[in-house]
Amino acid sequence: MEPTLKKIDHLGIAVNSIEEAIPYYENTLGLKCEKIEEVASQKVRTAFFDLGGVHIELLEPMSPDSPVAKFLETKGPGVHHVAFAASDLPAMLAKAKDTGVRLIDEVPREGANNKKIAFLHPKNTGGVLTEFCSCGCH
Repeated sequence: MEPTLKKIDHLGIAVNSIEEAIPYYENTLGLKCEKIEEVASQKVRTAFFDLGGVHIELLEPMSPDSPVAKFLETKGPGVHHVAFAASDLPAMLAKAKDTGVRLIDEVPREGANNKKIAFLHPKNTGGVLTEFCSCGCH
């Protein structure tokens, strides 16, 4: 069966400080922070908000050499990536590679929420950093 994307899983938003960003999402937008966690492999702290099954993921760098820190240096706070839940993550990566898309991750790695994740290079995706993540759906 052909691998498919199931839904937008989350939108990653780079912030300088989760503590400073949370009040906007909670007080202005009326969302509730579900949890904050550190993702050591990505050198970030994350905060998640659910909005109808799609999550907003705030990303705060934990070190100056984190990819999010580099993003903030060059682009400032804002949308960092779009993540799609994939029915078969390795097969979606293979399909992307077969169509000529450069992979940042050749194999899935650990991400937030105990999900496997992999990124596609934005130079081949219309300038949008794209993440595929496991969804546990088949």
